Amino acid sequence: MEVILGSSGSAAFVSLPSFVISNTRRNSSTLFSPEVLLLNRPPAKRSRGQVYYSSFSKEQNAIKYASNQSRNNDYVHDDILLKLWRLNKIFISRRCFFVLKPESFSWWRKFITSIQKIVQCTEWLSNPAPLLSIHLIVGVMLYMTFSAAVTKTPSWALSEENLIFLEAWRTIDRAYIDKSFNGQSWFRYRENALRNEPMNTREETYAAIRKMVATLDDPFTRFLEPKKFKSLRSGTKNTLTGVGLSIGYPKEKDKSSSGLVVVSAAPGGPANRAGILSGDLIVAIDDKSTESMEIYDAAELLQGPEGSGVELIVRHGSETRHLSLIRERVLLNPVKSRVCKTPGLGDDAPLVGYIKLTSFNQNSSGAVREAIETLRRNNVNSFILDLRDNSGGLFPEGVEIAKIWLEKGVIVYICDSRGVRDIYDADGSNSVASSEPLIVLVNKGTASASEILAGALKDNKRAVLVGEPTYGKGKIQSVFELSDGSGLAVTVARYETPAHIDINKVGIIPDYPLPVSFPNDEDSLCGCLQDPSAACYLNRVQLFSR
Repeated sequence: MEVILGSSGSAAFVSLPSFVISNTRRNSSTLFSPEVLLLNRPPAKRSRGQVYYSSFSKEQNAIKYASNQSRNNDYVHDDILLKLWRLNKIFISRRCFFVLKPESFSWWRKFITSIQKIVQCTEWLSNPAPLLSIHLIVGVMLYMTFSAAVTKTPSWALSEENLIFLEAWRTIDRAYIDKSFNGQSWFRYRENALRNEPMNTREETYAAIRKMVATLDDPFTRFLEPKKFKSLRSGTKNTLTGVGLSIGYPKEKDKSSSGLVVVSAAPGGPANRAGILSGDLIVAIDDKSTESMEIYDAAELLQGPEGSGVELIVRHGSETRHLSLIRERVLLNPVKSRVCKTPGLGDDAPLVGYIKLTSFNQNSSGAVREAIETLRRNNVNSFILDLRDNSGGLFPEGVEIAKIWLEKGVIVYICDSRGVRDIYDADGSNSVASSEPLIVLVNKGTASASEILAGALKDNKRAVLVGEPTYGKGKIQSVFELSDGSGLAVTVARYETPAHIDINKVGIIPDYPLPVSFPNDEDSLCGCLQDPSAACYLNRVQLFSR
């Protein structure tokens, strides 16, 4: 490192030792350390002069110059060094910029005037080159000062609407899985948006946030206004007022499909009773086309006051139906269970414990654990876990339920753009049913957390999967609440099964298919296990073979 003062003819070039540089870096609140000032004293004609320096002296005593000679050009250089000392009070260093302290903005004029007076008093500055050099140095410092102040917008200059936008930007910046942000400069977008997007009202701010999120081209990363955010969070509670539908976007391979696809219909809910099935397309809700509708907007239309009506246009294959449904309070009881008998000798016939898991909410893992213990008291010796039409829910609940069935093993790998970020596994401490034969029923309505559970049980060879390929949602979203009650659903990671299979848009392939006529309700299902003459009959020995 070299510090240059003056022109090429009279400049002083001083190489700073490493301890001076490191000391300057440690003290970021000053421009020049005492060592720098001492070492930058230009070689002067000072045969009878001495410099006294003490590291414990104050500013005024940092440099003492004694001379028996009359003041000459050497005095001018010392005066310049003293001016540099005063810069420590006026400038601060911030990230390679020299920035004026707020209390010193009025001082710079006096500083320039003082420098000019010194220039006029010395023969060394009779050459115009040094004068131009000093002007250039001061000008560059002032330009960098004010440029840095403009570039780094101070918080006190931001409006409340700007701060909400920045809160949303920062949330995505920290959490979003794709750190290339769909191939754009995320920081540059922030600066351009603050400069160009109108944010005078809350609606304008929300529009700016939605526009920012849209640049990610991710259908699962969405901005949620306060009402929509509240509606989304209510889906993880125990009750919901609506028609009992879980919806999603059509898969990319279904280019001909327009609208929103039914992932699952809650058992016993209005939609389920009307015959709406997984894979059906919702074409319109209350005469509003769903072709370009977001799922959160659709969810808001489907929900409403208990007893109110909603009109749906639903397409199943080539058949289109117009349905009038009445909203009701749908109890999201995540677990149903019962004992199913299989062919055998009277009371000695083997018993199968059937567990239907419809969603992953706050009570799911506890309810599954309780169902297993209840079925065991009824002497069941094998289990069927039905995940058909389970569209997922809370990711942690999926992991906890996997631990119930597994003794040991990896449950899921959490990955980002750089590879595996985290591993969830079972150590046996939460295991309840890790030894009994288990089959898992899946279909195209099995999605998200359900796929995490099914993949963990399959890849660890804990269960046999029977049914059809699952939905294929291999990305994980987290929900973040902003300070004004709005929120963001952000894709934070993708997951891989224990066999390192990325199921996104592909799904989990079962081991065996189910008969076409296999029923969804538990009563009829138990009949398919009991009656060998039924079209849906499943041989128990074959079913539980691994």
